[in-house]
Amino acid sequence: MSVVGFDFGNENCVIAVAKERGIDVLLNDESNRETPAVVSFFEKQRFMGSEGAASLTMNPKSTVSQVKRLIGRKFKEVEVQDDLKLFPFEIVEGHDGGILIKVQYLGEIHEFSPVQILGMLFSHLKQIAEKSLEMPISDCVIGIPCYFTDLQRRAYLDAAAIAGLRPLRLLHDCTATALGYGIYKNDISNAGPTYVVFVDIGHCDTQVCLASFESGQMKILSHAFDRNLGGRDFDEVLFSYFAAQFKEKDDIDVCTNMKASIRLRASCEKLKKVLSANAEAPLNIECLMDEKDVRGFIKREEFERLSSGLVESISVPCRKVLANSGLTVEKIHSVELVGSGSRIPAITRMLASLFKREPSRRINASECVARGCALQCAMLSPIFRVREYQVQDSFPFSIGLSSDKVPICTLPNSTLFPKGQAFPSLKILALHRNNMFQMEAFYADPNELPFGIASQISSFMIGPFPVYQLEMVKVKVRVQLNLHGIVNIEAFMQIEDGAEVTNVTSENMVAKSDHSPSVEQNGAEVTNVAQSAPSSIPADEIRKGKIFKRLEIPVSEEVYGGMTKAELSEAEKIELQLAQQDLKMERIKDKKNALESYVYEMRDKIFSKYQSFATESERNEISINLEKTEEWLYEDEPDDESENIYNQKLEDLRKLVDPIEIRYKEDEAREKARKDLLSCIADYRMNAGSLTAGERDAVIDECNKAENWLQEKTQQQDSLPKNVDPVLWSCEIKRKAEGFDATCKYITKSLPRTDDSDHIDKPDDGELD
Repeated sequence: MSVVGFDFGNENCVIAVAKERGIDVLLNDESNRETPAVVSFFEKQRFMGSEGAASLTMNPKSTVSQVKRLIGRKFKEVEVQDDLKLFPFEIVEGHDGGILIKVQYLGEIHEFSPVQILGMLFSHLKQIAEKSLEMPISDCVIGIPCYFTDLQRRAYLDAAAIAGLRPLRLLHDCTATALGYGIYKNDISNAGPTYVVFVDIGHCDTQVCLASFESGQMKILSHAFDRNLGGRDFDEVLFSYFAAQFKEKDDIDVCTNMKASIRLRASCEKLKKVLSANAEAPLNIECLMDEKDVRGFIKREEFERLSSGLVESISVPCRKVLANSGLTVEKIHSVELVGSGSRIPAITRMLASLFKREPSRRINASECVARGCALQCAMLSPIFRVREYQVQDSFPFSIGLSSDKVPICTLPNSTLFPKGQAFPSLKILALHRNNMFQMEAFYADPNELPFGIASQISSFMIGPFPVYQLEMVKVKVRVQLNLHGIVNIEAFMQIEDGAEVTNVTSENMVAKSDHSPSVEQNGAEVTNVAQSAPSSIPADEIRKGKIFKRLEIPVSEEVYGGMTKAELSEAEKIELQLAQQDLKMERIKDKKNALESYVYEMRDKIFSKYQSFATESERNEISINLEKTEEWLYEDEPDDESENIYNQKLEDLRKLVDPIEIRYKEDEAREKARKDLLSCIADYRMNAGSLTAGERDAVIDECNKAENWLQEKTQQQDSLPKNVDPVLWSCEIKRKAEGFDATCKYITKSLPRTDDSDHIDKPDDGELD
């Protein structure tokens, strides 16, 4: 069993695996370390990863990319509408206000949710990992942006379930990077914490975190982000620049042509990378639009001038992360710059000016998140032993909880889990109820959220109670912000058992030391459970000499905008059907390739190796059939395309070619068998001199008979041309050799032969009479 880490980016994905000797990044089928996050739907099959990306210009309307931007979002969000202008595929609004992606597949229009597309990509990444590791995988840790909401986190878990994965944790991207950085760092000072800023500029977003490192532990002090600022925005600057230039100079409007826009954006991305290392760069694209070749040129100075606003925007989350942590620039020991969009020199200069030190690039910018996730997965999995290292992350949003619309809080601003709360975290609420009641989780400060995100998270209906109550009873509610950053609730009540206890030991008492002082808030007693405290409450509690039984209260959850269990089950069934269709088409493709390969191979051999073993009429007949089959292969696909039709075509050709192929192979095998028999005869003749007179005469007689038979049959065979079926077969000679060998052994009463050839062993002197 292996554990893996997935970095699912907006543009590319990276898979890392934990092994005994460390963390390795897996290669895909194209031997690349990065796999495009693309799904392309064709008439009868899906293509994912590199194959899907290669189909983008050929099949743009049914090729889905950048699905990460759509996870857990609403169709009418302003940011989603802005993204739609860049996407070649069609997106429509779902019945719940969500997003549905329309594609042409299997001859009809299909609609898939972003979670389903994400599940498809997770399935593809899982296949890559299982093929590389040659074993099944399920346990994993998945990297996510720190700004993901509860709904988006749940969407990732749903997509992983569709793919058959079991995430042990959803880990913030910068936290994963910090973990990979800190656990291997041996020069951590004992004088105090080492503070490091990690700046991750991805394809579509920018994330910044400030981490504190001490011996054996790391803490994330604060997160900041801009979820709409990344490398693609710099690509768009170049795209707009050259689109305007080509419109003026070449009289073509690239923005009106989908395929031309895709090609120009791809070229601009490459140009951006060239400008990172060069002062200037050309742009040349053949037949971009209207059969026109275009040429362009830009200097790095001009590019930096055009993108100066974007560079300045990157400084905003950097300043926020310092402000949230309460640290000054002087206390920062290092700034680590990672991410696919981090290679622009202007960004490096801006960060150096802001933090008063040159940013470091000691971390692999593209693989650091996946490696950190794989490392965290090994730490959480029971099958690996990893040295003790504590990872404490912080949550970037404030979360509140209300009961029957009345907030339950420990802080003045209706907050149960404040911004920057270390998680996982657990709080126990004590409420007095006698019937079912509702609780709601919500984001306490809408100003902390990305623009357009609703504050509601989920609703919990607690009840019915396991026993009927007329009077108010104390109900304890466990509210957990778990490893994934998701709010979970469990509830139970305690009733008197009726039995009295006179001697109560300290072990049976509830340990007050594990809890911080309780606080009364709006009729609820809120207990903060220490991180080191047990995650479960004792089933029985003893108070004042009486035993109180713990009774679980059912909790039903409704996630606002989330998938129901029925919808998730249906999505899993659909993914299974699509995967089976893909496998079917892959098998058909293999059969088609086998037929095509056979046609090319036989067309060459029939006029070279096999030429003397086939008559002219046979060669002509085979040649005609090979040509017909080749034409059939390159015609339109048959209506009843299946494995059987390719098998039948191959079988029909084999019926014509096999007799010639048998003659060719038989000619070689017959010569070998003949030599083996002659060698066996020679061995027995040579050893006959050491036998008794009777045995010697009998052996010599058998040798002569075998030799005469072989000579006679060989003469008959040699009198025939090679293009007719043989009269002497290699198997016939082998049978003759076996019979001859057995007869001679019987005569000489020799021990069985031990060598692998058809020759008889030369007996030792001591074995002869």
